[in-house]
Amino acid sequence: MYTYKSICIVGLGYIGLPTAAVFAKAGLQVTGVDVNPKAVDSINKGKAHIVEVDLDGLLQGVVSAGQLKAQTVPEKADAFIIAVPTPFTDTLKPDLSYIEAATRSIAPYIEAGNLIILESTVPPGATDQMVAWLEEERSDLRGGCGTKYFAAHCPERVLPGRVLIELVQNDRIIGGITNDCALRAQALYDVFVKGECFLTNARTAEMAKLSENAFRDVNIAFANELSLISDRLDIDVWELIRLANRHPRVNILQPGPGVGGHCIAVDPWFIVDSAPEEARLIRAAREVNDSKPEHVIKKVKKAAAKFKAPTIACFGLAFKADIDDLRTSPALMITERLASELDCRILVVEPNIEVLPPKLAELKVEHAELTDAIEKADILVLLVDHKPFKRISSEKLSEKIVIDTRGIWTNASPA
Repeated sequence: MYTYKSICIVGLGYIGLPTAAVFAKAGLQVTGVDVNPKAVDSINKGKAHIVEVDLDGLLQGVVSAGQLKAQTVPEKADAFIIAVPTPFTDTLKPDLSYIEAATRSIAPYIEAGNLIILESTVPPGATDQMVAWLEEERSDLRGGCGTKYFAAHCPERVLPGRVLIELVQNDRIIGGITNDCALRAQALYDVFVKGECFLTNARTAEMAKLSENAFRDVNIAFANELSLISDRLDIDVWELIRLANRHPRVNILQPGPGVGGHCIAVDPWFIVDSAPEEARLIRAAREVNDSKPEHVIKKVKKAAAKFKAPTIACFGLAFKADIDDLRTSPALMITERLASELDCRILVVEPNIEVLPPKLAELKVEHAELTDAIEKADILVLLVDHKPFKRISSEKLSEKIVIDTRGIWTNASPA
């Protein structure tokens, strides 16, 4: 019913770039827009500036075929997708400034019949706000959403490390400002999505994505709270959870050093901000997970007090296993705090990045190889369960103080 030949995607990060590449592979002419000129240059050479399984190969193919190009400014297209960050402020309120900037940047290029999709994870009402910003810039479009042009919210629902698979296979929620907006957005995603598309209104789609991540956050908080209680009562939390999960209707998740990433650590606060009186459980879960890094830091400091000048090795900086994404990573925060508050040598083992973040470099943290870190360190702090860390034998750890926040090293101290 509706056909699209070209698309302009604003924001070429962990979601925008894979999405652009998949649309290009499906045959659309794709223009990717990003404010980072280094990222643009890298993409135009067929190389991703982020780490994602199989993305480089796909990118090389669509760039060399002329289906995808990157630039720092938008241009005209049949459809536009905004996939920019939505962090929160210091007061835990949603920061929509990136969405506003992206919306205003594409406004001059919108033509009659164009479709605009907001993919960024946002609080309820943000898609309406996007429409308002667009119509501030374009008085000729005022009141025309659903007739002169079309707008919808379609949140991403992918797992880092499996993005290219899940973009295609996962079901999608499509929330239109009007029903016709939703139908037109569905026609765009039908180009490559093999999962089912579920149509709704924009506010419900916005809340659905937030609810998915809040659900996971609450369940992680339960596991993290159990680990705190177990620590107090001198109980092995890993054994506790393993035994409790033998119940046929119980599936407790695994605790960790906190919660990071661009979704679970952020999105529940959008719900709390939208309905602060009602979101009591969601707020409590966020507070439990946000407090977990402090608990880990205290355990490391207690262990360090046994030495005059210990060497501490932190294993992992990413927010989850086997990726390079450091956004709101509790592992990174813990490492920064230890480096700034302890007078000792800090080594970091992070196999998925080549260079340490600037703040760690300023604190004179050393980027070490796995075997060197184990050999030189007095205290080993396991923060991320990367695959190489799982292969370490218990013999190599036997003479070390081990603080394991992931439960993968034998005889480790739970944190």
